[in-house]
Amino acid sequence: MKFLYELSRRNAILYYYGWLYFIGGILCAIMTQTTTNTVLGINAWIKPMKFAFSIWIFCWTMAWFLTYLDDKRRVKVYTWMVVVVMLIEQAIITWQAANGRLSHFNITTPFHRSLFIVMGVAIATLTTWTGVIGYNFFKQQQFTVPMPYVWGIRLGIVLFVIFSFEGGIMASRLAHTVGTPDGGPGIPVLNWSTVYGDLRVAHFIGIHSLQLLPLFGYYIARNNRQVQWVAAAYFFFTMFLFVQAFQKIPFLH
Repeated sequence: MKFLYELSRRNAILYYYGWLYFIGGILCAIMTQTTTNTVLGINAWIKPMKFAFSIWIFCWTMAWFLTYLDDKRRVKVYTWMVVVVMLIEQAIITWQAANGRLSHFNITTPFHRSLFIVMGVAIATLTTWTGVIGYNFFKQQQFTVPMPYVWGIRLGIVLFVIFSFEGGIMASRLAHTVGTPDGGPGIPVLNWSTVYGDLRVAHFIGIHSLQLLPLFGYYIARNNRQVQWVAAAYFFFTMFLFVQAFQKIPFLH
């Protein structure tokens, strides 16, 4: 397939690393059908499955974008940081799930608290470095691809960073549900609360600006300004979801 060949040519490390998480996500999906272990009322393997697929998409997205930057040294450093951070994150999530325990917000013992802190520091470091990559996209002025597409990448990264750091708010609260403890009724797979507010909604919508805004810039936008206006609308919509969650209102009833 031409797309896969081009992706492997652009960044072989993130290409093959992404495959690892795609396969891992499939294995976790199989585990949801073969085990009855639950965490907060849902199958324990759903969370590592979701994170594996999310990391797969992230790796391939950045593998595609990074080739446009001239600073290859920084690209190489960032590539290996993705590998290390995502390995730490997924290893802890999967290990805790396999033992029927929470990974995020788990402070039941000093050891589990330490694991939660390690995850937070790792993701904060990666998010910061992703912001540095975004800065490079703004700093570099010459590109061989259309500028609306470049602006989609630039603003997609900006919103990705903003709403990735929203995870820090959830961490500070030791919960993602607003109005009741985590673990109540939720929509299938994503498990966003259908009764109270859920901060994961804005987090999810916000971080996937990383894919949606560049796609808009490449396939739909006719000029830079259109991308900027759509990015602004996307930001305000996601902030609306964030505020809605804090008002204890579910995304879907």
